[in-house]
This record gives sequence, C-alpha cells and structure tokens, in this order.
Amino acid sequence: MAFSALAFILSERKARFPIGQFFVTLALQLSIAAVFLRVPVARNSLDGLNGIVAALQEATWAGTNFLFGYLGSTQNLPFDEAVGNPGPFFIFALQALPLLVFVSALAAVLWHWGILKVIIRAFAMIIARLLGTGGAVSLAAAANVLLGQTEAPLLIRPYLRRLTRSELFAVISCGYATVAGTVMALYAFILSPLDPAMLGHILVASIIAVPAALLISRIMVPPAKGEVATTADQTADGFDYQNTMDAFTRGASEGGKLWANIIVAILAFIALAALINIILGQAPDVAGAPLTLERLLGWFFAPFVWLAGVPADQMFTAGELMGIKTALNEVIAYERLAGLAPEALDDRATLIMVYAMCGFANIGSLGIVIGGLSALEEGRRHEVIQLAPKALMAGTLATLSSGAAVGLIW
Repeated sequence: MAFSALAFILSERKARFPIGQFFVTLALQLSIAAVFLRVPVARNSLDGLNGIVAALQEATWAGTNFLFGYLGSTQNLPFDEAVGNPGPFFIFALQALPLLVFVSALAAVLWHWGILKVIIRAFAMIIARLLGTGGAVSLAAAANVLLGQTEAPLLIRPYLRRLTRSELFAVISCGYATVAGTVMALYAFILSPLDPAMLGHILVASIIAVPAALLISRIMVPPAKGEVATTADQTADGFDYQNTMDAFTRGASEGGKLWANIIVAILAFIALAALINIILGQAPDVAGAPLTLERLLGWFFAPFVWLAGVPADQMFTAGELMGIKTALNEVIAYERLAGLAPEALDDRATLIMVYAMCGFANIGSLGIVIGGLSALEEGRRHEVIQLAPKALMAGTLATLSSGAAVGLIW
C-alpha cells in the first residue's frame, strides 16, 4: 500500500485511481508469494530448479575451460596441490558471465520451437482478464517475464504507434520491473551461496513484479477519460529464425553482445563509484566514518527498504544495496548481497532484497530503453524520452512492492 501511495503522489490524474486493479494486484502478489513460500510442493519445486542452474553452469564451464583453460572455471586449478588451499579463485568475467551466452542460445531455440511463445501468450491472457489491460500491453508485459526490456516490445511492434500514453508508460515500466530469462541463471549462480533455490525466487520475483508494474504505472499515468485500450491479435512474432541451428547461433551471438556489454558497464560503473568515493574521501568524516557513495545511497533508500519490511537496524545496509542496484546495476548489487557478512541481514531481509532488486530499473537502463524503443518506433521517441525517467521510478516501486509481499508471507 505504501508504494501505491507514493505512486499516487506522482500521479498525473489523481482522480482516476484504479481501485479494483489495486485490490486484485495485492491479492495476486500475496497469493503467488504464499504458494511458493508456504505450500511444500511449490516450495520444493523452487529447490528443484537449482539442478538446472548447476547443469547449465557445468555445461558452460566445459566451453570456458576449452577457451580460457583453468581461468574458465573454479575446478581443476593447476596449483591446488602446490599451494594447498588457495582460497576463492573466482574470475567473474570468465566464470560467471559466460553463462549468459549459453542461456541466450537455448532461449532462442525454445522460442523457435514455440515453447516460450505458448507460455508468454497464456500469461498474457491471464493478465488481460484479471487486470483488464489491453491485449497489446498484456502481451508485452507477459513477455517481460522472460525477455528483456527491448526484446519484449518486439512482440507488439505493429501496435507501438497506436499505444496510448498510459499504455506506452506501462510497457516501459514493466521492462524496468522485470529481468530477462537470459540473466536469471546468472543471478541464481551469484546468489547460490545464500540459498540453492535462488533460480525459483528470481523467476517468481519477475512474475509478481508484472501486475505490480501494471498497477503502479496506471496510478502514475492513468488513461485519459474516454481512452480505449489497444487490442492485439497476439500473432506478432518479433523474432525470425530460419531453423534451430540459426536460432542457436544467433541466440549465442546476442548473448555474447550482452556478455561484453555487462563487462564494459561493470568496469565503468565500479570505476566511477571508486572515483566518487575518492572525491568524497577528501571530506571530513561523518558520524565517525568516511563519506562514501554507498553510505549516501544507503541513507536515501533506507526508508524505502524499511517500508518493504527490512528491520530498522538493517535498513541502512539494505538501502546501500538498493542504491547500488539503482545507480549501478543489479549484478553488482547481487554480488554485494552474496558477499555480506551473515549478521548483516537476517534471512527474511535477505529474501526481501532479492525480490526488491530483481529488475532492470537502473540509470544505465535509461539509455537502453530510449535507444531500443526509439529504434522500434521513431515516431514515439519524444514520448519515450519523456516517460522513461518516470518509468524508472515506477519499476523501482514495483520491485519494492514485490519485496514487501514476500516479507509479509515469509
């Protein structure tokens, strides 16, 4: 409720608050969270997904070992016997990120075979009936559960020109509030030391963020009086693969681009954060400690994560994570979360933050969304530029509400 109230403060038409959609969304989030956290069969299914991550990572390591030798995995280190226990020997760029390439290739094959299409279109029908959203928006929102923030709109490319301002804002917001299937296994691998069932939690987080994003976006940018929702026949494909091998190779190529982009972004953003900390370090200490970017972000986001259910004595640590996720990206934030001391966050607060940070709502994504959607529909470029920063806030509020839902059910 608190995050819907914050969205209401930012609303363009406060008189058009979607009361019915609010209660349906709240019930959906709590119900889905309750099923996967409280029902043994569903909860065990999340644990079972850990085997998928392990199998994908082991298969990927076969490729990275061939290319990079012992640098490509944490197995069979040549100096184990000579050094004894060398401690963690983990190279993020060569051992974790290559998983993106393999998963991207497999996802393209599953799309070509029609498996992902069936899942996405079925989910779109459920969204449209439960939340009353138009067919075009429902299809794009459903696709965001498994596709990225620029790939999902491809499925409704013929309708982008006809979308209302409110619908366009909803499409952008859903992109910020969810993550792509290509990175889910990566996040699960990073967070596996905390809980082996992380792949399931990442998937659930992306699912329950969709109705939250649709609600928050409709509160912030409601449809004008008399506007009619854009319908869609749900036949748009968006990807044209010639055969299975073409899908696999092109998917791997796209995954490789994503791998390189993430490496470059992480290098640049971590360096930028370090430079800011060097500059802030010249200032006098505040509250007995040096001033850092992490501390500033922690102070800003502490009230928001507290509203999501993080205890007051842990909210500054959690706020730092949320700030890092927003200012830098969720990969760095999840790495920080996995590396925290056990006493920094309790189990409940940790799970809240896993859900609250599960989205592409970060500063760097602004350029991705503006560039991607402008390329798909040049005529909406001005509106996209205008709406994207506001949608970033909507996506953040949506993921925070997902964390709050999990915190209530935990």
